[in-house]
Amino acid sequence: MRRAILPDHLNNGSFSLRASDKAGVTRTRTAAKDLVTVSRGIRVPVQSGATGSAALRAYTDLDDTSILTSLSAARVWGAPLPARHSGDWRIHLARRRGFSFPRRVNVVGHVLTFFPDEVLEYDGVRLTSPARTWLDLAGLLTVEELVAVGDYLVCCHGPAFPMPRAAICSIDDLRDVIGRHRGMRGVRTAREAVELVRVGSDSVPETRMRLALVDAGLPEPVLNHVLFDSRGVPVLWPDAAYPRWGIALQYDGGHHAGTEQHLRDIDRQDRPEIHGWLEVRIGKHHLEGDRPAVVPRVRRALQSRGWTRDDS
Repeated sequence: MRRAILPDHLNNGSFSLRASDKAGVTRTRTAAKDLVTVSRGIRVPVQSGATGSAALRAYTDLDDTSILTSLSAARVWGAPLPARHSGDWRIHLARRRGFSFPRRVNVVGHVLTFFPDEVLEYDGVRLTSPARTWLDLAGLLTVEELVAVGDYLVCCHGPAFPMPRAAICSIDDLRDVIGRHRGMRGVRTAREAVELVRVGSDSVPETRMRLALVDAGLPEPVLNHVLFDSRGVPVLWPDAAYPRWGIALQYDGGHHAGTEQHLRDIDRQDRPEIHGWLEVRIGKHHLEGDRPAVVPRVRRALQSRGWTRDDS
């Protein structure tokens, strides 16, 4: 007998029996071998290949009280997590105080206090807001790691950039959520981290570069700086910059490949010099170790442009 075709909204990710019941799918159909039971009352089509919110949505559709939080919410928001958490795919599920504790296979349950605007519906999933997710991570991450997540959430680029980008939340949002939960686990880490979060950092290495320079006593580089030519056309968008000294810092993650990309990189490297700027290229190896090589590399560049310690 030919199996009934599932509705599209059930066929591309996890779904709860609650959702399939509403869609008129029989329990006989949800017991078929082309569906995997990943947890009580949750099915995933074998061929769906679902990831992210599509793989997690059934967990918040089981009832009206379950909320994705912590690492699970961070993954939905796309936040950069440290490698030590990459293999932990347990699902962090919370309910508000007064409701029962979430208990099921592969689920880390939480009972938490949420303000109304700290829980959102996004991409078919009920989860913590970006700022609240960031605060929940404060009990799991170091200050530097939490700054990197904060940088990711607040990053934006204006229309002068080749790829404008809108922020997911603001630094004020991060400050506000800290103020609401003064006794929460990790709040001290969050207070320290929020003072270091900046708008304009595109990646974790760029965050690490900035923090290493500041920690070494060098001037803090400017983010989101755009260099315009004499006609007012934007020509350079450094990862970080020292406009006062005409220095552009560019992180090269080693992802560039192919002849065309190589030629584009050469052309781009010529632009700072043409406009009187010095470009300092930073690689992954410059950020490694307790005394990262990026510090003396940038210090020499600054000194070559007239910087002294009195200018810090």
